[in-house]
Amino acid sequence: MTRTVWDSSLGKKTVMAVSGLIMLLYLVVHMLGNLKIFFGSGDFNHYAHWLRTIGEPLLHYEWALWIIRVVLVVAVVAHATAAYQLSRRDIRARPSRYVHSKPRSSYATRTMRWGGIILGLFIVWHLLDLTTGTVHSGGFQSGHPYQNVVDTFSTWYGDVIYIVAMLALGLHIRHGFWSAAQTLGAGSRTRDRALKTVANVLALVLTAGFIAVPVAVMTGVVS
Repeated sequence: MTRTVWDSSLGKKTVMAVSGLIMLLYLVVHMLGNLKIFFGSGDFNHYAHWLRTIGEPLLHYEWALWIIRVVLVVAVVAHATAAYQLSRRDIRARPSRYVHSKPRSSYATRTMRWGGIILGLFIVWHLLDLTTGTVHSGGFQSGHPYQNVVDTFSTWYGDVIYIVAMLALGLHIRHGFWSAAQTLGAGSRTRDRALKTVANVLALVLTAGFIAVPVAVMTGVVS
């Protein structure tokens, strides 16, 4: 049964929609957490520590955080795999006359495809920068997330990578939320305008919220 659902185009679109909404929920919470940096290093570092103690004493230290990470990894892999397979299926379904000519794709399709690639690469860089410290500038300090964030956004390339990725994220959410709503049957003639408005607002708020942090470091508001 599970294999039958996965093999269908509707099944893959449903997986994309559900996994996308899981990641969207995480992004909203993550953005709100990031904005605590405006309240100073004490609040921001305390928030980062709290993330590792969620569920105690029922759960051990960092267990809840690892559960969240595993769920996100599964969501990302499922989302990317379904997107890739649907793209390949779409190419194979095109008439043979397109074999020797470059097919035209919509703006939304190109945005989702390249936005997904940019975000995938960004996730790898982001983890290597602020989780493992492998590519971090200024000397990674374990247990000092505030200083690590300031270090990252004190470099021009750190700002460029982050801002470009967040702009791609905004476009991805704008188109993705709408597609997910249609796939899950939430769309209708009476709700379409409201859903488009929600998609635009979510994209704008999340993009602005995430970009606010590097801009604050660049302008000296956070230091």
